[in-house]
Amino acid sequence: MNACQPLGRTRHSPLTGVNYTGHISRLMHDIVARVPSLNFIDLDRVLVFARPGRTGADGPYASCHCLTLPDSDPGYFFWRDRQSGRITRRSDWFVTKSPRVAVDGAQIAYLISFAIPRFCDQSLTRSRKRTLYPEGTPAWVAKLDTVVHELYHIDPSGAGLRVFERADGQPSQSIHGPHFFEEVAAMVQHYLASAPDHELLEFLHDDFSGLVARYGGIAGLTFRPFPSYPRRYREVLDPQPAAPEIGEVQVTPLDTCGVATSFCETDLQMRQFFESGTRVAPAIAPPIAA
Repeated sequence: MNACQPLGRTRHSPLTGVNYTGHISRLMHDIVARVPSLNFIDLDRVLVFARPGRTGADGPYASCHCLTLPDSDPGYFFWRDRQSGRITRRSDWFVTKSPRVAVDGAQIAYLISFAIPRFCDQSLTRSRKRTLYPEGTPAWVAKLDTVVHELYHIDPSGAGLRVFERADGQPSQSIHGPHFFEEVAAMVQHYLASAPDHELLEFLHDDFSGLVARYGGIAGLTFRPFPSYPRRYREVLDPQPAAPEIGEVQVTPLDTCGVATSFCETDLQMRQFFESGTRVAPAIAPPIAA
């Protein structure tokens, strides 16, 4: 199931404006259906949400967050004395885990977040990826490229983010392979050549201020308490393994109080986004569309 407002012919609310994450989610369904190399993606297990990101500030336009990563190996933090280099204290042993996100009982495997208004204000003419597209390609295609980019991060095995190989055939530590951006651009152009419904792409044509002028505002699905969202967390091991071979040092308890580890549809809400700041959307609850 898709965490988005049913759109159909209802494109916006008179109080909150266009449901931006809903439009992105609907567009993703069409992309996955039309691009063969992305056909494997089960969008019922992908949740699209919005988070704040100012235009012109550093940071990604969007991010793919995997919730199927396995628990880490046990570990601990330690602190050294700056002058002597001697370890003076350590934390409890812990493992790092992925949070559980379920919507109407269905477990979500991937979250894809979009930074608003930064994502809305992308332009191909101001991007390094402009060289990957033919001259005359509309500036808004940069946003379509970003949507495909994040979908391409989903690994076909469903076990994590896509792993790329170096020239010697070994797994790369980079999240982007040597031809990643060229492959994304090729998928974008394949999609556009398939003659998708222009109504699916129309919301990408305007920047943030243009959308506000056209629809009265921009709203998006978010997690509460905003701007928090599900992240990997640390869990203290019980019982604790044997003390590491670093000598007798003070053990500092690891603070894990208040860390959310499980989320469901009641943790979702619609928020209206502004150039600076947000507010809970007064007219749209967080409905879940099948």
